[in-house]
Amino acid sequence: MQNPEKNRQAEPEPSASILARRHFDGFVFLSAGFRPFFFGAGIWAVISLGVWLLVLEGSIELPGLFDAAAWHAHEMLFGFAAAAMAGFLLTAVPNWTGRLPVRGAALAGLAALWLAGRIAVLFGAQIGAVLTGVIDVAFLAVFFAFIMREIVIGKNWRNLPIAGVILTFMIANLIMHLDAAQILETDGAGWRLGIVTIIMLMSLIGGRITPSFTRNWLAKSGSEARPAGFGWPDKTALVATGLAALFWVAAPDLTLTGWLLFAAAILQLYRLSRWCGYLTFREPLVLVLHAGYAWIPLGLALLGFSILSDLLPFKDALHGLTIGAVGTMITAVMTRASLGHSGRPLTAGWGTRIIFLLVISAAITRIPAAVGTESYLLHIYVSGLEWMAAFALFLVLYGPLYFSKRH
Repeated sequence: MQNPEKNRQAEPEPSASILARRHFDGFVFLSAGFRPFFFGAGIWAVISLGVWLLVLEGSIELPGLFDAAAWHAHEMLFGFAAAAMAGFLLTAVPNWTGRLPVRGAALAGLAALWLAGRIAVLFGAQIGAVLTGVIDVAFLAVFFAFIMREIVIGKNWRNLPIAGVILTFMIANLIMHLDAAQILETDGAGWRLGIVTIIMLMSLIGGRITPSFTRNWLAKSGSEARPAGFGWPDKTALVATGLAALFWVAAPDLTLTGWLLFAAAILQLYRLSRWCGYLTFREPLVLVLHAGYAWIPLGLALLGFSILSDLLPFKDALHGLTIGAVGTMITAVMTRASLGHSGRPLTAGWGTRIIFLLVISAAITRIPAAVGTESYLLHIYVSGLEWMAAFALFLVLYGPLYFSKRH
């Protein structure tokens, strides 16, 4: 298994992180956003999936306002994925703006809001729909305010779309709460909007970091090959994905939506093919970024196929985007950022490789569940256990990094 404590040369520390270390002498766990939020994402990935499997088995009933399927979707999006997103952006934005990161009491308060949301949603029937919604939506509202403040003060207008993504994600969460409170009848528009918002964020951020880290690794390894720069294929893929996403949120059963999803999948695949991923097999920490991004075109194609054909139910096809794209890309980003910002070598040991394989295997196991109806629940249970094992191993390997000083 990987030992992140090995003494090897690491990438240089970002200047904002240096400033933060010089000026912040408090609890190390609250010295950078990736620490509490990646830790929280890992814990909630295990707990929420464990609860979901127990619900499916009939062992427990949820005491919240959401039905079981809606709670599962909500907590994967606005619990797990939201925490991972916050951890990444709170760590990355200071490097984009040159300002000090959110840390200390402010970071503790933001993390407490996220945790309060998980508790409120779980026990929503006891505290009421209004209070549940206010508590849960408050996290994304405050997070959006933090990011907007940094962009405006730092005049970092290039990253304004990132703030727009957070705002849209918050609106998706609000829609889910309004639906649960029976104020709006949306037929799942809230969780669909939440999924496509995360996919668009991955397309934006993944479209930056995947070719960038690949370029750096290829240069260090002596290869003359380089990923293509940002150009019309990237812009076209983003526009097509955004258009297909809007149609899927508004009209998920429309035949045109299925064809738009297929078109977006082809353009995303072409975009990915320009990044030299086939040359990164010797470093899984880089390769997994390509694998995570590859699930975006595959997931879009599966979703389009589920609309145009009765052979694959949409709830099974959907897991190509959720477990495959979101799960793989989040593990790729959390492991890399945790190593880099903790001063550890940017390389994947066997433990980290097993994490990646488990998440990918969870997606592959889950998608064809409906093909053999007799083994439907078995597919779900095995996939869920693989997911839980991946993030349990993540906590074992990376959890200690969040409580220790940078090397």
